[in-house]
Amino acid sequence: MDDFIAFGKPSFGEGEIAAVTRVMQSGWVGMGPETVAFEQELAAFLACPEVVTVNSCTAALTLSLRVLGIGPGDEVVCPSLTWCSTANAALYLGAVPVFADVSEDTLCLDPEDVLRAVTPRTRAVIVVHFGGLAADVGALAAMLPRGCALIEDAAHAMCARYPDGDPVGSSGNLCCFSFYANKTLSTGEGGAIALADPAQAGRLRSLRQHALESDAWQRYSTGRGRISDLRELGYKANYTDLQAAIGRVQLTRQEEFAARRLEVARYYARELDDLGLTFQRGCTDSRHARHLFAVRLPEPCRRPRDVIVRDMREAGIGVSVHYPALHPMPLYAQSPRRRLPVTDSVAPRLLTLPIGPLVGIPEAARVVATLRRVLAA
Repeated sequence: MDDFIAFGKPSFGEGEIAAVTRVMQSGWVGMGPETVAFEQELAAFLACPEVVTVNSCTAALTLSLRVLGIGPGDEVVCPSLTWCSTANAALYLGAVPVFADVSEDTLCLDPEDVLRAVTPRTRAVIVVHFGGLAADVGALAAMLPRGCALIEDAAHAMCARYPDGDPVGSSGNLCCFSFYANKTLSTGEGGAIALADPAQAGRLRSLRQHALESDAWQRYSTGRGRISDLRELGYKANYTDLQAAIGRVQLTRQEEFAARRLEVARYYARELDDLGLTFQRGCTDSRHARHLFAVRLPEPCRRPRDVIVRDMREAGIGVSVHYPALHPMPLYAQSPRRRLPVTDSVAPRLLTLPIGPLVGIPEAARVVATLRRVLAA
């Protein structure tokens, strides 16, 4: 369907095409000088000392837990209202994800329920900046017991700002970003870890490349070609210069993208105000990144959500669902059973509307008109 309005289609222009062409013509397409430059530029953008790029946000979360020494028998508290990567990062290392509830107005972790979920075996909490709304990580970190680390899942939060106005990524925590196709900064796939500790950054750079002391570009550019002996099990999780070249251009367009998202979010909030929908707190605030524009259907709703999704898509509107709750899924049957009343209430009623650099007011007007018609059917 030529006029289908996608949930989150990336915007690639002549700049990105030229950057990829330049890298292809250079003959070095793997991890190399473009990756180094992108990491430095992203660190400046996020106001943090170190950025380590990897091949996905899933890898970023897993490696973050790994450098903290988390493994079998440890517990990692995280929300159930998230993409599976947040919980799976713990499973990859033999740890146990423990699900905590979210706050009804923010859809981010409820700090009080996090504390109820913490046990003597808890080694980390992963907070998700849901939809692009930055959680108050400073306040949450101050509440956690000694020895319990805080990791930020910022897959939605490029360009978001904490309540104090500082950019997400500048907190000093291990902060994990996604560059997946529909993200605010897209390189097709990929991710990054923003952090403050240079020693941790060095270990992350080793772990992403089989735990080698140097990567292929370092060996090539310095002339020291010997591969060191391996002392621990690492991963094949490196980024590439093809992706980094796109990322460097995308980084320069973040202000443009953010302005478009804010304009459309304010339009949605204004034009849908009378339909009984619930909006995430701060969705029209400039500190919100608006990777997702999630609305909550009324309860009771005249029509089932799955029927609304079907009818919207048949009408050419790419609505989506973010997210089905994780805690009832069979994969997480070994996680402690906890009551998550807010998650159980909101997850079945969430509906995500199209938003992104290619969705303007004309497209948003079609979304609004179609949603009105479908809800009234």
